[in-house]
Amino acid sequence: MPNIVLAKQDLSLHKINQKIIKCKLCPRLSGYIREVGKTKTKKHMDQSYWAKPVPTFGDPKAKLLVIGLAPAANGGNRTGRIFTGDSSGDWLIRALFEMGFANKPTSISKDDGLILKDAYLTAAAKCAPPQNKPNTSEILNCSQYLKSEIKILDNTIKVIITLGRIAFDAYCNVSHVKGLKFGHNKVYPICNDKTLIVSYHPSRRNTNTGTLTWQMWINIFEAARLIINNK
Repeated sequence: MPNIVLAKQDLSLHKINQKIIKCKLCPRLSGYIREVGKTKTKKHMDQSYWAKPVPTFGDPKAKLLVIGLAPAANGGNRTGRIFTGDSSGDWLIRALFEMGFANKPTSISKDDGLILKDAYLTAAAKCAPPQNKPNTSEILNCSQYLKSEIKILDNTIKVIITLGRIAFDAYCNVSHVKGLKFGHNKVYPICNDKTLIVSYHPSRRNTNTGTLTWQMWINIFEAARLIINNK
C-alpha cells in the first residue's frame, strides 16, 4: 500500500475531525446519539450506527463552505458522514452535483464514492440533537470546531452558505459578523472578499410544505457558482 502524505491543510482538518469524533462536551447529546444507535429505526434495524459526533467532509481547498444545523439522528448519526443517508443530504448533494461541486447526485454511505470538489460541509453542531434542536450551550461548545475549520479554510473559501437560522447565527457569532438579518436568499458581502448566502434549511418540514421549493433551493447554489466563477 502506497504511503499517503497529507498536505498541511488536509492534516489540520483531519486533526480537528479526530477531536470532533472523541468529543464528549455535551452530556445530553452524547447520551442521545448513543441511545438512537441502540434503538435504531425499523428501516435501519440491520445496520450498525456510527452513534458518535460526526466529522466534517469535503475538499480541503474548498471555495464553497456549506454550514448546516447538525447531523440527522438516522442520517449522519447512522452513516458517520455529514449530510449522508437523509432527505436533507439528498437535496444538498443533488444541488452540489448539478452545480459541479460533487461527482455524483447522491450521498448514501461513507463508502459510496462521493467526492466533493471546491466544496466543504460542516455544521453548527456535530452531534444529532433531540428534535433537531441543540441548545445554546451545545452550540457554544461546538463553536470551537467551526471556528477552527473556518480559519483553516480561510485562504480558499469564497462563498459561505448557511442552512437555517441556527447555522446562520453560529457562523455570524464565530466570525464576529454583526448586523445581518436572517432570510432566504439574502446575499451579504463580508470581510476578505467573501460572500455569505443565507438559505432556509432543506428539512422535510420546509421542503414538504413548500416553504422551500427546489427552484428556491437551486437558486442558492447557482448564485454561489456564479460568484466563485467570477472571483
